[in-house]
Amino acid sequence: MSARMLFRRMQVRPSRLRRVSVATALLCLLVVFGAAGREQAAGRPQAADNPVEERAARSVGDPTLRELVGQKFVVAMQGTSPSLALLARIRRGEVGGIILFGANVESRAQLARSVAAMQRAARTSGRPPLLIATDQEGGEIRRVPWAGPALASSELGRLSPARIQAEARTAGRQLRSAGINVDLAPVADVPTRGSFMALEGRTFAKDASDIATAATAFAQGLASARVAAALKHFPGIGRATRNTDRTAVALPATLAELTRTDLLPFRKAIAAGVPMVMISNATYPALDAKPAAWSPRIQALLRSTLGFKGVTITDSLDGAAASRGRTIDGVASLAAQAGIDLLLLTGSEASSGGAYESVVRAAERGKIPVAGLRRSDVRITALKEVVG
Repeated sequence: MSARMLFRRMQVRPSRLRRVSVATALLCLLVVFGAAGREQAAGRPQAADNPVEERAARSVGDPTLRELVGQKFVVAMQGTSPSLALLARIRRGEVGGIILFGANVESRAQLARSVAAMQRAARTSGRPPLLIATDQEGGEIRRVPWAGPALASSELGRLSPARIQAEARTAGRQLRSAGINVDLAPVADVPTRGSFMALEGRTFAKDASDIATAATAFAQGLASARVAAALKHFPGIGRATRNTDRTAVALPATLAELTRTDLLPFRKAIAAGVPMVMISNATYPALDAKPAAWSPRIQALLRSTLGFKGVTITDSLDGAAASRGRTIDGVASLAAQAGIDLLLLTGSEASSGGAYESVVRAAERGKIPVAGLRRSDVRITALKEVVG
């Protein structure tokens, strides 16, 4: 199976099923990687059906409202092992994924044990497997120090697409060996003069077309290692001169400028089948007065105009809340109302737990449509079937 074929399989598509058995998900993965093994042996790609579309006929029933909300939450873990409280939340279905930072990583064995304990808590309680995410862009932006890419994005961008893909594949395998199945990378931002992203070496190039090629190759390399890439930060923060996690940034580019340059890498990677897109915390006055993290118009741009059918995830909502003088509970509810699939909470376990309850209350009051929660659940569940 070619990397491109496997990459496309990671772009989830809607289905009527909300949950599948663990056995079904494993069977789907065996279909994928059995085909991959045959390709390697035969030296040519093998045609195979999409495992997400090939779901078995047995579902476990519709999730409750609390479960629907829980699957949207990607939360931080404190320390180097999951707390009893976090494991209890996982067992209750109140957490859909975990974000890992450098402070959570002590050694290979420790990290593998921690991830296994959290996945076991989900599995033994009949919950879907967790998405385990980290920021592994390359260079200094690596939360798992023994995993690649050792080169920063600015250095990777000087390599051929095949080399970029190979570097990402190796990094993906190293992450996967520790149980990590989502990389919050690559960066698809197109920098302009004074870009804080470029100054930190986090952009692949200056030209939008070159960035599109590099970002797509990076994401395809991860896919070939069964790690989902999250293209970021839609619709682009390359024009920002200040960090959007710490400052309320408004980017005054016109719609024509955004379309011509900023959106190009996203458009090309989406056409190739990237499975996830991260939404930025910046505001784009040409598109909406609201920050992208809770803008229905920017969601419509991504899904209706660019045709993205995969999973969306916010950037850190803790950063968005702090920079705009809002509560974490409030911005989490706003992002859910806007239809973003996954809500990324990087603060304390207590604060993410409070945000979860707040979003549940908003959904119970009808402020967050249940139909939207179900659509997100379908996309999230389909992605989990593939990266498991």
